[in-house]
Amino acid sequence: MNFVSTPPTPHSHEPSASNNHRQTREIASLFCFGFVGTEPTPWIEQFLRDWQGAGYILFRRNMESAADLRSLNERLWKLAGAMRPLALVDQEGGPVLRLGDRGSPVPAMAEVGRTQDPRIARAFGRLLGHEVRAVGFSVNCAPVLDVHTHPHNPIIGRRAFSTDPHWVGVMGEALLLGLHDAGVLACAKHFPGHGDTALDSHLDLPVVSADRKRLYEVELAPFRHVLARRDPGMVMTAHVLYPSLDPELPATLSPHVLTILRKELAYDGVVVTDDLEMQAVSDRYTMEQVVEYGLRAGVDLFLICHDETKQRLAIEAAIRLVESGVVSKERIANSVRRIARIRSSLRGRVVPDEPTMRSLLRSPDHLALMDKLAHRDAAG
Repeated sequence: MNFVSTPPTPHSHEPSASNNHRQTREIASLFCFGFVGTEPTPWIEQFLRDWQGAGYILFRRNMESAADLRSLNERLWKLAGAMRPLALVDQEGGPVLRLGDRGSPVPAMAEVGRTQDPRIARAFGRLLGHEVRAVGFSVNCAPVLDVHTHPHNPIIGRRAFSTDPHWVGVMGEALLLGLHDAGVLACAKHFPGHGDTALDSHLDLPVVSADRKRLYEVELAPFRHVLARRDPGMVMTAHVLYPSLDPELPATLSPHVLTILRKELAYDGVVVTDDLEMQAVSDRYTMEQVVEYGLRAGVDLFLICHDETKQRLAIEAAIRLVESGVVSKERIANSVRRIARIRSSLRGRVVPDEPTMRSLLRSPDHLALMDKLAHRDAAG
């Protein structure tokens, strides 16, 4: 790797030549980045190939035809080498379908949840899993385990299975199992719950003022149900402030909140942030602060979906925190271990060929499942 030896500038945040390559790669393995366009940027290529970054996330802006998307994922996988990348996508159903009309028109999970039939939720999980895997993704950022309790919630709404925490947990577990049936890692979100908010964390910092008892009984209940029975692969945090749990820091950056996840819910899997460019955090903290607070809180994987400068700043910040001793090498090693464990489960994987992809996208079986749900709803 050709690192520059001069201090980084806003357009060149390379690690200094004094950093050993192993440490740099270990730190880069704590990050997952997105980019703009339908071709990987030179920076993303370097991040995956030379730095061995954990992976990447794609959005509709990165997608042309299904065949082009499959080819893009194949190219990105080859950059990462034998240690397969975490290739993330948000393919939930309803309002969040990144594949658009390339895949099946899956209904919102509120419609699936109304059936109160875990077999149907599992079948939809398999459908989603087969289709995202067909075009080269290894992680689907689902299920949503938020309980939809605020009538004016601008961001969750129909994405949630139910207003009842019991059914959110049961149906969320079933969808997760379906994703796993298809060979796709799941990502349960948004811990500890985004369902009782009146603000969209993409735009501002929501506050859930419920007391601790209510949070445990409602928001945390689906996560407790799922994590007691399954390892989803990843859990995504919410950029939401819960004053009864931590009066100062949003969940993503809060050691108090993430200790509940680690200790009380006994979760030793990967904790991933929601996008750190969302205004709930980006308007209040520098990228350096976000990385420091996140590492102190217990975050394993940092998700930065757009801005190359912020991505470089984040890696630089992590390197400085380790070199200065503010964050211990043991702390980094714990996250490296968790991420390596799920990436190891992808060893030997290949992106399916184009005929396989075409046989899975909008397949007759998938369309029949949606007809079955529609007829069930009509029957009442």
